[in-house]
Amino acid sequence: MKTDSTDYPRTEVQTASDPCPTNRDHVEYVGMRVDDRPVVLNLTEHKRLARDRSLDIVRQRLSRFEWGDTGSGSTQLACGLLLDYTDDEAVASKHYIQFRDDVVSQLECSGPANCWHLTGDDIEAALTKVTGHEALTPDGGTPTPSLPVNWTAVNRLDRTVFQRRDIDHYVVLGEGTEEWLLLLCAQGDRAYPAPLDRRTVPIEEDPAPAVQELVAESNALVEPEEDV
Repeated sequence: MKTDSTDYPRTEVQTASDPCPTNRDHVEYVGMRVDDRPVVLNLTEHKRLARDRSLDIVRQRLSRFEWGDTGSGSTQLACGLLLDYTDDEAVASKHYIQFRDDVVSQLECSGPANCWHLTGDDIEAALTKVTGHEALTPDGGTPTPSLPVNWTAVNRLDRTVFQRRDIDHYVVLGEGTEEWLLLLCAQGDRAYPAPLDRRTVPIEEDPAPAVQELVAESNALVEPEEDV
């Protein structure tokens, strides 16, 4: 694949008379493959997006960025994009999983240049959608000590997902007709999460104790990193 300006004119070198926009809404990212290797560029700042900074938040097994699925490479890219765009580790740490699921998993190389584009407006729209979900702990709708510090939770329309911050472990709480179904699962390099354990609780009972059991089981399987 050629990468000169005839294939992608917006990668031309910026001059002093053509300053970068300072408004984040004008940011544009592009992803492509060069010699079968994924490359992601921040066109506004004319730089290649590197993994180094995002590794302080999440460290996946795959050694490169990827897109188009929910695997480890896409997870790393989601974190890297949010961190680069917002320059806010708290935002990137809290929302990279949902951003991966909603945005990065849908990216695909297309068009004459065989690449994908993601603008600041696209990212803002995704963040607005993500932050519209209210945080939920097993005890209710306000933060409590019931979850360890390395876990967060998001209330979705059809389920609640308790997300471990330091590795790809989740507890998914879904409501059935007669019982709660709770799954402890891990993403890793797989396209779909692998179940590690499960619980069922009658629908009339509080599922919080079962959630806490699975969270504790995850922390026992892989000891939490320090300073999470």
